[in-house]
Amino acid sequence: MQADVSPTGPPLVELRGISKRYGELLANDGIDLRIEPGEIHALLGENGAGKSTLVKILYGVIEPTAGEILWEGRPVSIASPVEARALGIGMVFQHFSLFDELTVAENIAVALSSDWSLATVRSRLGDISRAYGLALEPDRAVWTLSAGERQRIEIVRCLLQNPRLLILDEPTSVLTPQEAEHLFVTLDKLSADGCSILYISHKLEEVRRLCRRATILRGGRVVGAIDPRERSAREIAALMVGNEVGEVRTGTAHAPKGEMLRVTNLTLPPAGLHGQALHGIDLVAHAGEIVGIAGVAGNGQSELFAALSGERPTESADTIAIDGRPCGTAGVDARRRLGAAFVPEERLGHAAAPTHRLSENTLISHAAAEVSRSGFILVNAARRLAGAIVKSFDVRTPEGDPQARKLSGGNLQKFVIGREIIRRPRLLIVDQPTWGVDAGAARLIRQALVDLAREGSAVVVISQDLDELFEVADRMAVIHHGRLSALRPISEWTKEAVGLEMLGVSQSQGAAHAV
Repeated sequence: MQADVSPTGPPLVELRGISKRYGELLANDGIDLRIEPGEIHALLGENGAGKSTLVKILYGVIEPTAGEILWEGRPVSIASPVEARALGIGMVFQHFSLFDELTVAENIAVALSSDWSLATVRSRLGDISRAYGLALEPDRAVWTLSAGERQRIEIVRCLLQNPRLLILDEPTSVLTPQEAEHLFVTLDKLSADGCSILYISHKLEEVRRLCRRATILRGGRVVGAIDPRERSAREIAALMVGNEVGEVRTGTAHAPKGEMLRVTNLTLPPAGLHGQALHGIDLVAHAGEIVGIAGVAGNGQSELFAALSGERPTESADTIAIDGRPCGTAGVDARRRLGAAFVPEERLGHAAAPTHRLSENTLISHAAAEVSRSGFILVNAARRLAGAIVKSFDVRTPEGDPQARKLSGGNLQKFVIGREIIRRPRLLIVDQPTWGVDAGAARLIRQALVDLAREGSAVVVISQDLDELFEVADRMAVIHHGRLSALRPISEWTKEAVGLEMLGVSQSQGAAHAV
């Protein structure tokens, strides 16, 4: 149960008129925000709305251009994360900052002051784990842990420093439904014990479940302060993006046509020390359908994508066939020539070259006569193509042809997916298509994937977002420890069943547990 947050004194923290300017860009524009003791407060907004800038100011990573921060009614200056932690502010970032080779206790100890011995860490870890249901084995190596267990380390590491305000950035992005529900129970306990929580998420139903107040940013400004329990997820999304966010129009899936992708007994050893091996994977995707692959991060998704895209060829050509033509030993370019297109998970550095302009980034998938000739870039043609992608996929850019690194995450994701879809590929394989993007961008991307499939292409979507897969997929399977479950029609799955498979519990086992 969340603590009673009816104001009886000064708020725990109050931001007044916070602004941050980067040259001509005003990332935060006069933001006011109050967080009461013991409340779980949501900070919402589309990509580029200013959320990251604001929490970095609160956590001492960057300094504001204007405005002030009050802690229990007293003005404070937070010049670094060390000062933030000393004040009582802890933060769990979206990307984990753990050392795979170290144990749980060692990972916690390295983040604490030298006053903490390993024995003390082990003892206190046990206390915190029991108090908040965050089960951890102190001597387990981190590389052996699931994503949910790794997140517990990050949270416990913060809790050992007795925070009074905990900032969580997209905390459920890599969790199964069961792990997410466990996290919510923990957060309710923290709130009841008086710890305030600033909760950042694009998953609006969990915001409605957890939070009594939400501050909404758009374009660096506060555009709303609401009780999310009194609004639908669609109403909240509309406030975030400034207009109605419609549902994805899935239409009626046609009867499966010819095979565009067949994977037969795909078995690969780990690519690195802590990589995931693939074991006997069989997969078929037909023209006109979307096949979804669910799973918790680190269970072989990246390895599967590398094998399907040709980044990691197999020993036998027959292991993978595109449009009936064996290509397991072929590389990425050869598979593109067969009509395939690929969007990797990491958009900046893998899907796009950060310091190259958008027009130059079109060459990653369009190295054909339309944008290059005899080894030379056709600059005007590349610019026209980039412009067409920007227009068709509502990519918002700070200038006409910016470097890829200057786009927000959501806008860059729209560009790299648009760059592939605009080719009208016969097979598209995309890894985490809407990871970390806002509701408006997610809706646009998902609609583009559905439209491509309904036009007759085969689409394979690898995703940790179950809401996404249930919205767009026609058939779905779950990958766990490098093994793929049977593909089933989406109507035969429930979120609970998928969650159990993601944890390595089959549906038959799940039924046994229920009994």
